[in-house]
Amino acid sequence: MSLFWVSGAGAKVRPGQRKTRKAKFRGSRGRSAEDGSVFSLRRLCLLSLADNVKEVWAKDYADKYLDRFFFTYIMGPFSLLPGELVEELTQLLATRKRLSRAALHLLLVPQLRGLSLEKCPRLVTAALCPHIAARCQGLRRLDLSGAQNLPSKVLSESLCRLPDLRSLSLAGTPCDRSVIGTVAQRCRFLRHLDVSRCHLLSPAALLLLGVRPSLSSPRCPSGLLALDIGFGEREDDPAAAAALLLLSLPRLERLAMDGLAQACRLIRRREFRRTDEFADREGVSRLGEVWKERIQRHQPDSLEEKKREGTAADEEVEYEDRKSWDEYRSDGEEHASRDEGGEQRRGRVLPGDRCLILRLKDAKGVSCDSLDSLSCLCPHICAVSVNVDAGGRNQGFLLATGLQVWSGQLRSLSVNSSGPLANLLPALDVAGSSLLSLTLEGVKTNPRTPIQEVIKACPRLRDLHISAEPPCAPQGEEDEEDRQGDGDLPLLPDLSRLTLKFFYEHSQMKPVMSWMSLRGALKRLLTGSPLLEEISLVSLPCPVNSVLLDVLSAAGQSHFMPLGRVRHIELPRTDVKMMTVKSIVQRSRRLEYVDVSCCWQINKAQWSDCEKLGQVEVVWS
Repeated sequence: MSLFWVSGAGAKVRPGQRKTRKAKFRGSRGRSAEDGSVFSLRRLCLLSLADNVKEVWAKDYADKYLDRFFFTYIMGPFSLLPGELVEELTQLLATRKRLSRAALHLLLVPQLRGLSLEKCPRLVTAALCPHIAARCQGLRRLDLSGAQNLPSKVLSESLCRLPDLRSLSLAGTPCDRSVIGTVAQRCRFLRHLDVSRCHLLSPAALLLLGVRPSLSSPRCPSGLLALDIGFGEREDDPAAAAALLLLSLPRLERLAMDGLAQACRLIRRREFRRTDEFADREGVSRLGEVWKERIQRHQPDSLEEKKREGTAADEEVEYEDRKSWDEYRSDGEEHASRDEGGEQRRGRVLPGDRCLILRLKDAKGVSCDSLDSLSCLCPHICAVSVNVDAGGRNQGFLLATGLQVWSGQLRSLSVNSSGPLANLLPALDVAGSSLLSLTLEGVKTNPRTPIQEVIKACPRLRDLHISAEPPCAPQGEEDEEDRQGDGDLPLLPDLSRLTLKFFYEHSQMKPVMSWMSLRGALKRLLTGSPLLEEISLVSLPCPVNSVLLDVLSAAGQSHFMPLGRVRHIELPRTDVKMMTVKSIVQRSRRLEYVDVSCCWQINKAQWSDCEKLGQVEVVWS
C-alpha cells in the first residue's frame, strides 16, 4: 500500500515496500436466505472486510502514518473498490461501532459519492474535515449530524471544496450564518439541507438560501429541514422567515420549520404587513413584494395555457390575473381584518389564489388549526407531521377534517400528541388507507387502547412507529382481546420496520405488566408480517419472551418463516431470555444486530457466551 504525501504537510515517507498481514476470515454461520438461496457473496465479503479492517490495515496505518502525515490520496486496499462498496463498508463499520479514525482515513477515497458519519459523530473533528475536502471532492451526499466539536470556520472552509454536493446534513452541529452563506454561494447544486437542532443558527440566516441568480433556477433547494434551531430577535421571526422561504424558493417540496404553520396563515390571509419589520431589519424584500413577484412570474404561463386550451373561463382568469397590485393588497388586508378575532374562514378563496399553488409535498412543524391554510396552498402534500394539543376528542376530529383534503394521496403521517391514542382513530380512518408510514409520538394508552383498530385502518404500512405512555391501571391475565384467534386481525404484509416504545423511569428496573392484551396484537404483527427487517420493542408493558416463542413456534403453521428476514432487533428492558435470542439468531439468517440492554433475565455469563453466534453483534448492559 503506497502512500502519497503532500509537500509541506509533514515529514517525507521513506521509500520501500509496505509489509502486509494476512486477513483473518471469520465464519458466516453458513447463512442462506429464507428461500434456501446462498447469502450474498458481496455481503459476506464486506462482513469479512469489516472484521479485519481494525486488525490489519487500520492498525498498520495508525502505527506508522496516522499522526505524522497529511495525505491527499492513499493507494491502499480500498482505492480500487467501487465507490458504492466503500460507502456500504463505511456504513457497516459505523453501525457496528467499529469505525476508527484510522479506518476512516483509509476509506476516504476519490470515488466515494456518499459519506454518512451520523452514527460516529465523535470522529468528525477539525482535523478530519480537510481530509474529506481534499480526498472526496466528488461527494454528492454528506451527513455530519451530531458533530458538536466541529468549528463553523472549518466547516465553511471544507464545504467550499465540495461543490458537487446534492444532499447535506448538519443537524446538531455548530452551524451558523457563515456556514449557510457558504452553502448558498458554493454548493450550487444542493437539493437537500438539514440544519435541525443547530442552535447557533437564527431563522433569518436561512434566507441566504434564497439569494440565487434566478428564482426559477433549477439549483434552488427542494428540501430544507430546520426544526429546533436558534431563536430570532422577535417571537414571530420564524414565521416571517418561513413565509419568505415558501415564496422565494419555488422548487421547495419539503420544509420543516417551527414557524411553518403561522407562515401558511400569513400567506393565506395576506397579512403581509406583519412581516415588514422583520424584512427591513434583515435587509431583504418584503413579503408582499415577494408575493407580487411570484404572481407575476406565473401569470404569462397561466394565461398562455388557458389560451391554448380555449376554455370558456379565459375572460374570467384574464380579468383576475390582470388586477392591480393595490386590489390584491386591499383584498388581503380586508380579509385579515375580518379574521382578527382568531376566527378562521374556511373555504374563502381570495383573488389570485389559483396562482399560489405551492409545490410543497412534505411539511413538518404544523398544527391542527393550520391544516386548512396548508391544504389551500399545498394541495399536493403526501407527507405531513402534525402537532396535536391534548384537547380531547375535538382535536382528533379537527385533525381528521384537516387531512380530508389529502385523503387517498397521503403516504406518511407523523402525529405528536399527548392525548389518548383512541382520539386519533378518526384521522386514521380518513388517511390510513394510503399510508405507507405512520409515526405516533407521546400518545397515552390504557389496557383497552384499540391497537388493533390502528392496524386495521392502515393496511399498507411499511413503517410503524409508536412511542407511548404505558397504561397506569394494571390489567388482569384474562382478557377477551388476548384470547382472540390469530385469524381475525388484518395482517400487514408490507411492514418492514416496527417500533413499539414505551416511556419509563430510569430508576425503574422492570416495566409494569399493565397491558397484557398487547401481547396478542404483537404476536399477530410479528407472525403476519413476512417482510420485517427491523424490530424495536422497548420497555413493553407485557411479556415479550412468550410472544417471541409463540412466533418462532408458528413457523409450521404459515407458508412463510416468521422473523426470517430480520436484520436488526432491539429488545431493551423486556423479559426476553438468552435462549430465545439464540433461537431467533438460528431462525433469521440475515440477522446482524441484537440489543438486549437492561434485560433482567440475561446475565453477563450468558451474554459472554454470545461470541459463538458468528457474525451477529449482541449488545447487553
